[in-house]
This record gives sequence, C-alpha cells and structure tokens, in this order.
Amino acid sequence: MGEAAAVHERNLPSQVRAEKLNAKIDGLPSGTTAWVVWSVAVAFVIYYFAILTGYSIINPGLQRDTGITTTQVGIVAAAYTWVYAFGQLFSGALLDRLGARKVLLPAIALVTSGAFIFAQSGGFSGLVLSQMVLALGACAGFVGAGYVGGQWFGGAKFSFMFGLVQFAASFTSAFSQNIIARSLDHVSWQTLFTYSGVFGIVLFGVALLFLKDPKPMPLTRGAGPLVFLKDIIGGILRVARIGQIWMVGVIGSLVFGSMLSMGVVWAPKLLAGRGMDPSLTTMAASLIWLGVATGCLIVPRWSDTLRRRKLPMLTGIALQLSALLGLIYLASPSTPLMMVLCFCFGLGAAVHMLSFSSAADVVEPARIGTASALVNGLMFLMGGILISRPGVRIDQALNLGMTPGLEFAQYTAWPLVAGLGLALVLALVMKESYPR
Repeated sequence: MGEAAAVHERNLPSQVRAEKLNAKIDGLPSGTTAWVVWSVAVAFVIYYFAILTGYSIINPGLQRDTGITTTQVGIVAAAYTWVYAFGQLFSGALLDRLGARKVLLPAIALVTSGAFIFAQSGGFSGLVLSQMVLALGACAGFVGAGYVGGQWFGGAKFSFMFGLVQFAASFTSAFSQNIIARSLDHVSWQTLFTYSGVFGIVLFGVALLFLKDPKPMPLTRGAGPLVFLKDIIGGILRVARIGQIWMVGVIGSLVFGSMLSMGVVWAPKLLAGRGMDPSLTTMAASLIWLGVATGCLIVPRWSDTLRRRKLPMLTGIALQLSALLGLIYLASPSTPLMMVLCFCFGLGAAVHMLSFSSAADVVEPARIGTASALVNGLMFLMGGILISRPGVRIDQALNLGMTPGLEFAQYTAWPLVAGLGLALVLALVMKESYPR
C-alpha cells in the first residue's frame, strides 16, 4: 500500500505535488497551517501599526529633542502616509503576481530598517527618511494580511478575515499606545525604537520559517523586468477603470483618514485643549483604536447578514461624524463623555473596512489584491492630507491669537469635519455592490 501511494505521488503533476508539500508546515495539518501563516502576516501588521500609532505618544518628546515645529510633526507623519499610498499602487499587484512570501519578507526587512533609522534620527530630514523607509515596507502589510486570509481561507471569508486583520491591529494599538506611554517614563524614544527594530529582526526570522503561499505562484518564463512591470501596470489600469472602486475608495479614505489623523497624532492634543487631564489623554485616544477593533468584529458580519454595503457605511459615517462634532462643539464635556465619544468615533470609523469588501465585490478573484491595494492607497493618501492639516491650522490659530479651548478645537478640527461630511454625502449616492 505504501509503495502504491508513493508511485501515485510520483505520477502527480509537479504543480499538484508542490501544492501538497506547501500545504503543511513542519507536519501541521493544512487547517492549522492556514492559521499559522495568517498569524505571521497579522503579526507584521500589528508590529508596524504599533510603530505608527506610537508616533502620537512620542511626538512631544520628539519635538523637544529634535527641535522640529508642530507643522513639521504633521509633515513627518504625512510623509509616511504619502509614500505608503504610492507604494500601494504596486503592492497589491505584486501580491497577485508573486504571492505573499516574496512580497512580505522584504517588507518586514524594510520596516525593521526604518525603525532603526528613526531611532538614530536627530532632525527633520532623518525623521522624514525613516518614515519613507517604514512606509515602503508597511505598504504591503495590511493588504498582504488580507490577501493571505483570502488565499488560505477562500473568497467567501475574505470580508470577515480582512475584518479580523483590522480588529487585531486596532485592538493591539489601543494597548500599545498606553504601553509606549508608560515605557517612556523609563527609556527614551530612541531606545524604544531600537527595541522595535530588534523585534523586527525576530519577526523576520519567524516569517522566514513559516510564511508561505497555499500554492506556487505561476511565473511567466523568459519574461524580463520590463514585461513584468508592464503586466503589473496593466493589471492596475484594468482595476482602475472600475468606477465603483474609486467611489468606495474615496469614501473609505475620508473615513479612515479622519480616524488616522485623530488616532495617530491629534486626539491627545485636541482632548488636552478641551480641558482633559494630560495624564488621561493617551488612554482616551487609545479608545479610538478600541472602537475600531470592536467595529471590525461587528461591521463585516452585519454587512454580510444584511447583504448590504451601503446601509452599514452610512450608519458608521454618521456615528463617526456625530462623535467628532460632540468632541469639538459640546460646551463643557466631562472626561467620561469625551472618552465615550472617542470610542464611538472609532466604532463608526470601522466601516472603512467595507470599502475593501465592496471593491472585492466588483473584480475577479485574481485582482482582489490589486483592488484592495488601490483602495488602501487612497486611504493613506487622504490620511496624509488629514494628518497634516490640523497641524497647519494649529499654527494658524496661534498666530491669530487663539488659546486652547472650544473655538481653538473647532478651528483646528474643521478639515476632519468637512471630510466626514463629504463621505456621508458620497455614501448616500453610492451604488449597492453586494453580490446578488
């Protein structure tokens, strides 16, 4: 019996034999393998999200130690999002073409390098360079984890698995901000980022051992770099011709950009300006990420249950906008109320995940990675704009003689209010994309 099985195995096509071999890691069953591979990809997302969200905690010390201005704080954060957005144009197409392993391993190495560069930066130019290197690696992470979920668990679970990716990233970000804040009582931000780089080296080693694709990626033999690049650009252009992807991408970018602006940089400053005890602002800001995490468990399932994308998106945007208006227009909000509003802001922002689901609804399975990357790129492009604008307006407000308070908060947060208002209008007119 054993000899017959061996003969049968030898007679299988090489592609099939490779798939069977690649379906196991160190003898694990294929179902367990899927979760192991997915967990490694998500660990990478958690890693760079912790670096990204930690920026809002360290930027006061960063300003003090490097001498950069408030406007430059916003520009440094925006540099990350703009490079990230550009990288998204290619990361999804590369995933569709090369698979997760060949894309995510270099990505982890780049983020690790960026963490070390950041730790050694002594001025504005070094900080911008570190953010660019970080972004070039991170641009493949979130879409890569979603891609891994779709490849290993199937297209029917794509929306749910993508929601789990964002849940894991947001949930851990909610706690990492507080951990980073406490760590800064004992070590400098330079030392903290050096430790982050060391962790990245460990993560790269784990990924080298366990990160795999469920089947070998077909390669065009004899195709040179120019043919390869032409094929990638062609795939991007085919996806970019679909109007629905641009609609949901713009909606998602306004929702996500506003959340990123608050969660990464401005929430602690806004809350302190509204009178919250500075020792509580980090905790309150972390509730934004906890709200996103909670929403990412609820929204994809709710959307699939309703068999609708539009209604959940409208509901979430309305909740996010209402929470922001409460934070900046209520005359004397209590600290507990501001914390609840931060959570609701994040909870509503979780509907940005439906932009990925809606994009996947209108493309063939082979282009899901490209479509997701295009949407994610739009999100971070808008994130760069919305991260930088409040910093500019803070400087303008100070030049106008405003002092922290109600009017100050309203003036600086206006770009976020306008962005979410536009998102609500666009969501009202978007087409329903749920497959029938």
